[in-house]
Amino acid sequence: MRAVLFILKLGLKILAVPVVLALMLFTWVCFGLLYVSSFIFGLASTVVALLGIAVLVTYSPQNGVILLVIAFLVSPVGLPMAAAWLVSKVQDLRFAIQDAVYG
Repeated sequence: MRAVLFILKLGLKILAVPVVLALMLFTWVCFGLLYVSSFIFGLASTVVALLGIAVLVTYSPQNGVILLVIAFLVSPVGLPMAAAWLVSKVQDLRFAIQDAVYG
């Protein structure tokens, strides 16, 4: 009976290795892309925010506020932070699989 249980656990561990490896590589790639995109989006949000302030003061308050909202969404605090949260949840899934299978 113990031998059968050992074989089943070993089979589960062998089946879980590719899943854990794929999730690990996926999170590494995603966090790398998030790091680069946050830098680029940070620069873009600065330009759009400055443009939004200029439009807010000189041309149209409504368009200026729209540009400032877009600058916030593009900034590293906006959508990239939501993407980082989502990737961290995938990483939590990987850790949960590892803990359940490997103890």
